[in-house]
Amino acid sequence: MASAPAKTSTRPPGRLRGWLPRAHPVSWWMLGVSSLAILITSIDRVILPTVLPDILKEFGLSNTQGGVLVSLSFVGTFVGAVVLGVVGDLFGRGHLRARTWIVTVAVTVVAAVATALSHGIAALRAWRVVMGIGTGGMEPVNVALVSEWWQKENRGFAVGVHHTGFPIGQLLGPVLIGWVLLVGTWRDAFLWLPLIAVPIMVAQLVLGRRHNLERVNAWIERHRMTPAVPLPDDQPTGNPLAKLRIAFGHRNVWCGLGLAFCLLWAETGVTAFLTVQLTKHAGLTLAMAAVVSGASGITGWIGQIVWGTLSDHLGRKFSLAIICAGWTATVLAMIWISSPASAWAVLIAWGLFRNSPFPVAYALVVDSTPRAASSGMGLVVGIALGVSGIIVPTVSGWIIDHYGFTWDYVMLAAACLLALLPIAAMRETVRRRTAEPAGQPVAG
Repeated sequence: MASAPAKTSTRPPGRLRGWLPRAHPVSWWMLGVSSLAILITSIDRVILPTVLPDILKEFGLSNTQGGVLVSLSFVGTFVGAVVLGVVGDLFGRGHLRARTWIVTVAVTVVAAVATALSHGIAALRAWRVVMGIGTGGMEPVNVALVSEWWQKENRGFAVGVHHTGFPIGQLLGPVLIGWVLLVGTWRDAFLWLPLIAVPIMVAQLVLGRRHNLERVNAWIERHRMTPAVPLPDDQPTGNPLAKLRIAFGHRNVWCGLGLAFCLLWAETGVTAFLTVQLTKHAGLTLAMAAVVSGASGITGWIGQIVWGTLSDHLGRKFSLAIICAGWTATVLAMIWISSPASAWAVLIAWGLFRNSPFPVAYALVVDSTPRAASSGMGLVVGIALGVSGIIVPTVSGWIIDHYGFTWDYVMLAAACLLALLPIAAMRETVRRRTAEPAGQPVAG
């Protein structure tokens, strides 16, 4: 019996993708809300390292013990990313995913307020774990959410812009914390988060509705592009193991996990003791060190948008390899931080690469496992960020206590170089396209 002919679509192919993407207004609003959610995650992750010198002093802790305290946040991150990442897929994609998103933000708000009200080291440790659960779950759900309200052709751009919340938070967070330290205590720094979180929860309740996603998809199809979530094929599922099997079964999820683990190991190792280095070796007060520690945010948004957009056109693997080289060079340059001027210069250069690999890698994961996007992202964020965050602060603290900052940065730069191995093993998901004659059938 002759085989059936391949299914084709007569829909004309999309025009050659431009470098400045266009999208439906709701897509832009969703991008703005999800970027503010990432801003919350970013500010939370810089608060504890920024105020760490005061905590070490108040409780009489060594650098190694301070590293253990930082690690507790990442215990929660591991649990939140993996568990809430899977839950994010169980409710369904698109507008249905907003339910899990609101839960993750609510957990973060409660933990931030409770941290500010705690006055003992035991309570601080406990609420840092809970905070990690909230922000750890927020990131994978957030990335999957914004990816599903944009056309597939501009996914790298959307995730890149969305991730500018990280460098903005890394810049503004330390400035706000530095001001708080001048007029209050380190506990007061945590009260900034609910001021951002509550309004975006209300905005998400308005935006994240089915009829809005239908409007977005209709606009995408009119412009001959590809919706990320075709309706009505978007139903909740009660089988978490199926989602995990999909995520675990794809090579790119594992490669993205390996890449993220190496670079997040380096990032956490840098940020955990950056203010300690700046106060002890660059002659800065803690308030000034808090401001300088956020210098990478000045240029971070450039790297996010530029590399995310380039990856849509030049490929994910090529972009990640260049970013990895920049990471290695700038981390090694931190060895020579010895003054405010050298700190500004090195950290601003680091900003061009610091956050850039993650939106590219996350777009790769969503490209590869669209029906288990949140689960795949949860594995990457949970294992890579959670496990590296649990281990590296203690390791870096021990190296600094015994050998100094130079050998710590050599160790962190070596981790950056190791990231080239998973990049080499990745399967490219972006095909460089050229304009095709109108009306030519497109494979279904």
